Amino acid sequence: MLDLKALHENTRIDHKSHPFQLFQNRCSDMKTEECIMYLHWHEHFELIAMRKGHAVFHIDSRPYTAGPGEVLVIPGGTLHVGYALEEGDVEYDSVVVNAALFHDFTHDPLHLQYVAPYLEGRIRFPVKPAEQDKICLDYYSLIHDAIEEMVKQPPAYQLVAKSKLHALFTMLARTFMPQQLPGKTTGSYFPNRERFKQLIEQIEANAAEKVSVTEAASQVGLNTYHFCKMFKKLTGRTFVEYVNGCRMTEAEHLLRSSNLTITEIAARVGCDNANYFTKLYKQYKGMTPSEGRLNRKG
Repeated sequence: MLDLKALHENTRIDHKSHPFQLFQNRCSDMKTEECIMYLHWHEHFELIAMRKGHAVFHIDSRPYTAGPGEVLVIPGGTLHVGYALEEGDVEYDSVVVNAALFHDFTHDPLHLQYVAPYLEGRIRFPVKPAEQDKICLDYYSLIHDAIEEMVKQPPAYQLVAKSKLHALFTMLARTFMPQQLPGKTTGSYFPNRERFKQLIEQIEANAAEKVSVTEAASQVGLNTYHFCKMFKKLTGRTFVEYVNGCRMTEAEHLLRSSNLTITEIAARVGCDNANYFTKLYKQYKGMTPSEGRLNRKG
């Protein structure tokens, strides 16, 4: 189960002196195409290490499939979302890294030459490095070692994790820097990204708010046709499908964590008709709301 509001806060990093954080995502009994990572963004890099199951992640409108053992590098500032590709459990570790972690290297000319261009967003690593160069498979032990340190937290684990993460960035830069043109910049993959971010934030903040496709298109400064096309490319879902998915995820959370009636929950997520709510919930969650409530823990 995903709690959209709680996950939105997960992009915060607790310790400013060591700005990185581990999130171990364990999504049980997923349906095919069920959301395992809500659409969001943050200024930090995100490293995803797949553990179990198969998923597709849409990153700035481009889809990337991933299975056990694969690692994805998500640049800061990009919109990204994930869905299960099959029924069953999907497990992945996510390491969020702020570029400030490496500020003590800023006077190192080699760091400035090789690593800084990526941290500053002037160039990007491939999202799936090993697909571009198989030698990157040898580097993945660095992210796994860093994760192990963050899980076990022995004395000075922060320093060990930091050194592993910097080594990973450096090895990736060594591999891909020669392929880049000097001074090459990377812009947004699609227009109006900031307005899309504001729209998504609005949808997730108020599940009951009714926003038509026409109103949403106007918010991001596109006509309805181009908006629908861009939204589907961005999320892999139509606007209506995505909004309904957010609402049903919020409903799932309320069914499991509150004593509100099903009719009250339906109203909380913008469904005035309880029968329609039941139909929609079963479509997205594979069970009725009553069954969802019976499955709650505690």
